[in-house]
Amino acid sequence: MRTLPRDDHVIEMEPAGTGAGGLTPSGDTHSKERDAEVIRYHYDVGNDFYALWLDARMVYSCAYFPEGTEDLDAAQTAKLEHICRKLRLQPGERLLDIGCGWGGLILYAAQHYGVLATGITLSEAQATLARERIRAAGLEARVQVQVRDYRDLAGERFDKIASVGMFEHVGRAHLQQYVAQVYTLLKPGGLFLNHGIVIAEKTVSPSPLERLAGLIWREKTFMQQYVFPDGELVYTHEVLAHAERLGFETRDIESLREHYALTLQHWVRRLEARHAAVVASVGETGYRIWRFYMSGCVWAFNTGRIGLSQMLFSKPDARGRSGLPLSRADLYRSSSDDQ
Repeated sequence: MRTLPRDDHVIEMEPAGTGAGGLTPSGDTHSKERDAEVIRYHYDVGNDFYALWLDARMVYSCAYFPEGTEDLDAAQTAKLEHICRKLRLQPGERLLDIGCGWGGLILYAAQHYGVLATGITLSEAQATLARERIRAAGLEARVQVQVRDYRDLAGERFDKIASVGMFEHVGRAHLQQYVAQVYTLLKPGGLFLNHGIVIAEKTVSPSPLERLAGLIWREKTFMQQYVFPDGELVYTHEVLAHAERLGFETRDIESLREHYALTLQHWVRRLEARHAAVVASVGETGYRIWRFYMSGCVWAFNTGRIGLSQMLFSKPDARGRSGLPLSRADLYRSSSDDQ
C-alpha cells in the first residue's frame, strides 16, 4: 500500500493492477481532484516498473512503424519525429504537450527542432523523472514540466500544441471544454495535434467474442476497475465536431490502429521477458493484470474494435491563413534531404 498527498489529506491506493479490488475513485467524475487521483493510480505505479518494458525514452503511447520491422526504440523515435513534422515545428516556437508523460516529446522537440517546450502532467512521478532528464540534457532554459491540470492553464499562448495519449482521460461530457481550452491556448495560425484511442465504427452485429470484450471495457468492469478508472473512449467524429464548431480547421487525420497493435505486442513481449523483475515491482497479480490488459488491447486493435486517430487541426489567423504547405511531402522526406 502507498499513500499520495492530495491537498490536506491522504489517498490510500494500491498500485495500478496490484490491488484485489482495484480503485474506486471518490468525488465527481472528471473533477480535477478525481482526475488527479485516477491518473496517479495508473501512472505512479513506479518509474522503474515502466522502464522495464517501455523504450529507452519511456514513451507510453502508440509507436510509428514506417516499415513494420523497426524495434520499439526506433518506432517510438519515428513517432516523435512524425509528430514534430506534422506540427511543422520551427526554432523558437512555444510548444505545449498536454499529458507529457516522462518528457519524451518535449525533449525530442527541443533537441531536434529548437522549440521552447512546456509539458504538463498530473503524475508527480512522471514529472520528477522528466525534470531529471531535462537537467541531464542541459535543457532547463528551454524545457519545463509542470504538475498541472490542462484546465488550470491560463494567460499563456502557444504556437503549437500536442496531446498524445491523454484525451482518453477527458471524458465525453468534458470533450467540448477540453477542445475549447486548447483553442484558447493556441495562437492564431497555430496547429494542434490530438493523438488518442477512439471507438471504431461498427455496422454489423458484434460477434460473441466482441460482446465479451465489451464487458471487459464497460464501466465498472475490468478496464475501469483495474487499469484506467474513468477512462472513456469517443468516436473520431465527436472530436471533429467539437473542434470545427469552435473554429478549428481539420487538416489531417491518420489512423494508426495497426501501429498500436504492433506497439502493444512489443510491450507484452518485453513484460513477459522481464517477468521476475515485474513481479518484484508490482507482484504476480499486477503482472497478470497488465499482461491481460495489453494482450486484450492487441486483439481489440487488430480486429478494429478500437482505433487510434492522429488528428491535426489548424487555427487560422484573421486572414484565414493556416501556414501549412500545399502538400504532405515534407512529412515523408528522408533525413538526408535536409543535409
